[in-house]
Amino acid sequence: MTRRQLLRSLGAGGGWLGLQGMLGAATAGSPLAPKVPHFPAKAKRLAYLFLNGGPSHVDTFDPKALLTKHHGQPIPSGNLKTERRTGNLLKSPFTFQRYGKSGIEVSEIFPELGKRIDDICVIRSMHTDLPNHEPSLLMLNCGDRLPGRPSMGSWLTYGLGTENQNLPGFVVMCPGLPVIGPELWTSSFLPAVYQGTHIPNHETDPEKLIQHIRGAAPRETQRAQLDLLARLNRRHQEREGDDPQLEGAIQAMEIAYRMQTEAPDAFDIGQEPEAVRARYGEGDFARGCLIARRLLERGVRMVQVYFGNSQPWDNHDDILIHRKLAAQSDRPMAALLQDLKASGLLDETIVLIGGEFGRTPSVETSGLVYVQNGRDHNNHGFSVLVAGGGFKGGYVHGATDDFGFKAVEKPVHPHDLHATILHQMGFDHTRLTYHHSGRDYRLTDVAGNVVRELLA
Repeated sequence: MTRRQLLRSLGAGGGWLGLQGMLGAATAGSPLAPKVPHFPAKAKRLAYLFLNGGPSHVDTFDPKALLTKHHGQPIPSGNLKTERRTGNLLKSPFTFQRYGKSGIEVSEIFPELGKRIDDICVIRSMHTDLPNHEPSLLMLNCGDRLPGRPSMGSWLTYGLGTENQNLPGFVVMCPGLPVIGPELWTSSFLPAVYQGTHIPNHETDPEKLIQHIRGAAPRETQRAQLDLLARLNRRHQEREGDDPQLEGAIQAMEIAYRMQTEAPDAFDIGQEPEAVRARYGEGDFARGCLIARRLLERGVRMVQVYFGNSQPWDNHDDILIHRKLAAQSDRPMAALLQDLKASGLLDETIVLIGGEFGRTPSVETSGLVYVQNGRDHNNHGFSVLVAGGGFKGGYVHGATDDFGFKAVEKPVHPHDLHATILHQMGFDHTRLTYHHSGRDYRLTDVAGNVVRELLA
């Protein structure tokens, strides 16, 4: 037996690392141990509130007076190519109001976010490559139109580790699954330990949120079982060579064991005062936002909350449905921003709000809609909101054209947004790479520029 084999055998491999984490030790050598970025970071963590389905920017954060003036008329420049057939211009059924010292206009359906607008950077010039849900979801989450690339949360935990070894570094909440599902939080070719942990936040009981969180056997027995299993797995690896799936299983079991000490408490929003729960409101998304705050406070690196199953904001038939959806999302998003700011965490936490694309300023007229009062997908121009983590509050960046169809001023691609977020987290996006299949991969592929105008 070699010296290395002896040390592995005595150390029990991953079991020993898990024991270190349980005892609150330095966790040196753990793949999730905190790591130093390329340069001092403005932000330490990220909350991504994803309004899946594609919210309409011209009905929320990008008002267009000419859209109202020319309602029912053909767009002078002609409709751009989208997924389905569209007709004449459709004015927004919602009014806009100026909020805060910055005077940024926000739709009446988001009054609570409007009150927080001086903390928010509104990017009105986002654009992406295709007008379909799947490639656009992948682009915003994984930096590529095709499946098979690691998600942003996986890149962040790969680069930074996480501050709390008793919780996953990357948590994803959705009552069920958005379109595509786990491909949106996959670690892909990165080590499996960096994969997002999906939590179905339709449950209210923390014991049901994370099924089987408490083992039937006493903790000491579980620890002994894991240590034995780790030794057997390590010996198998020494004999057969590295096996990423096996390594991922070892780490998953270790994290699950450690979660027993802290997860039930972290996910129990019943511990919050009634007044706090009332500010966030009722429903899956509100619960997800409140849990997100509790996880961020405990050192989780990235928390992503999807608005609901499938694509709720995909309102092809009737854009008035946006009012109902905003009523479920406005309060919890604003409450999360309020709480993070009050505790001082917003200074070092990026809060990203948006969907996979926007919607057309013209009405959809395809044969698939029953009520012609909705909008088709629009990848040419849309809005996202960013707050905290060194982003400039009370600031509007870029613009779409007079009708809101295309980004024409200071356009921002998802690669640029990802590069800027990584920069605030302390990374040169061109140097955060992983060698796989003969080349160095990165979240921003071979593109992306840091948009410094977004930064305070």
